[in-house]
Amino acid sequence: MSDERVVFWFRQDLRLTDNPAFTAAVKAGSVIPVYILDDVNAGQYKMGSASRVWLHYSLLALDKALEGKLCLFVGDAKKVLTALLKQEGVKEIFWNRCYEPWRICRDKKIKDCLQKLGMEVKTYNGSLLWEPWEVLKSDGTPYKVFTPYYKNGCLRLMSPRSPESRPVRISLSEPLKNACELDALSLLPSKPWASRIKQHHNVGEVAAKVRLKAFLNSGLQAYKEGRDVPANSSVSKLSPHLHFGEISPNQVWHAASGCHKDINLQCFLSELGWREFSYYLLYHFPTLPEQNFQKKFDKFRWKKSIKSLKAWQKGLTGIPIVDAGMRELWETGVMHNRVRMITASLLTKNLRIDWRQGEQWFWGCLVDADLASNSAGWQWVAGSGADASPYFRIFNPVTQAKRFDPQAAYILKYVPELARLPLKYIFAPWEAPASVLSEAGVVLGKTYPKPVVDLQESRKSALEAFASLKGGV
Repeated sequence: MSDERVVFWFRQDLRLTDNPAFTAAVKAGSVIPVYILDDVNAGQYKMGSASRVWLHYSLLALDKALEGKLCLFVGDAKKVLTALLKQEGVKEIFWNRCYEPWRICRDKKIKDCLQKLGMEVKTYNGSLLWEPWEVLKSDGTPYKVFTPYYKNGCLRLMSPRSPESRPVRISLSEPLKNACELDALSLLPSKPWASRIKQHHNVGEVAAKVRLKAFLNSGLQAYKEGRDVPANSSVSKLSPHLHFGEISPNQVWHAASGCHKDINLQCFLSELGWREFSYYLLYHFPTLPEQNFQKKFDKFRWKKSIKSLKAWQKGLTGIPIVDAGMRELWETGVMHNRVRMITASLLTKNLRIDWRQGEQWFWGCLVDADLASNSAGWQWVAGSGADASPYFRIFNPVTQAKRFDPQAAYILKYVPELARLPLKYIFAPWEAPASVLSEAGVVLGKTYPKPVVDLQESRKSALEAFASLKGGV
């Protein structure tokens, strides 16, 4: 380790263990650790409110791990870094690569600028198992279907690298005088909603490791079947930790692989593969968040109903499993993956509202709002994406609820106004006789909404609308 000072730029890698660029920076000299909240370049993709709540506490945890020496800044990252390196006389900067289109564009400009000023820029992969440009078909073009991408591309290319240990000796420079306090980033909304979300989560690198251990001990062994049951604890709940880089996918991959060698493990690893595939698609097809991946959907006529959209957003559709999911999202900043598919299907298929409306709502409400996964997931459900769910696959929310929440435990957690209904009517209260509703204290349209849409009629209408695109849907 030299006496030279170097800058390490934290981005979506808010951890000290298995952080390739940070480890390299530590070896190079005394580290000035920097985080920049750059809403200037992010534009329409600046973090939503729920993500900012998570970020606030993640930075708090990171600063503690760095003994209070994390330097925070707000503004255009290019201006901040150029001024900082000049002011401090630093000649080297390290960072881990990001893959969103706006970050790629910004980072290239920053790298070119700093190199022209005689500074050395060193970048690493700290966020993905496989670099997007390394996994290509034999003809050199990118994959568009998950299974061949994952099995023929990723798994045959190379095994994910082993995670690195946290550096034993870390030399950190004293905080810069012009750095901000965390509160100056204004990440926490003034509304009580922010503190409510925090109550549901433990945030930071240490919490991520605890969460992974808990999943490996009690969730992975039943993952393949259990992951579809929203009332179960068989899902990893690692998504926000991965998004903010409090833990790396390599740490998760190798820790899981060391515990089990069965179908549950393979299913879980393939879900990590889906995360990779989303980033892969976003890298190779950067218009994914705004434009239909399948261009034939450009001709599709979406409906515009503010009333229906608002009902969906507020969890007041009158369809219990959907309302439970949307309320979970608002209350906690997360939503179970099976329920995400059900709620998204209702919006895009039964209500026929543009998938971009759902994508935008999730962007603001999810603590793990991830540009790659959010856009790829919404297009998959809508049928317009890569390797998409067929247009005729329309989730029946009543059938889905009966199958995956048979005791209505998940529904009643978030829709308690139906608690006195007999179980068989909780999934579709509009089917209950008037006498049963009355005895349960349920007045449809007053204490609980009437269905915002007729499921059978809207399914038929959606199929007819999608069939009109048969130039190739």
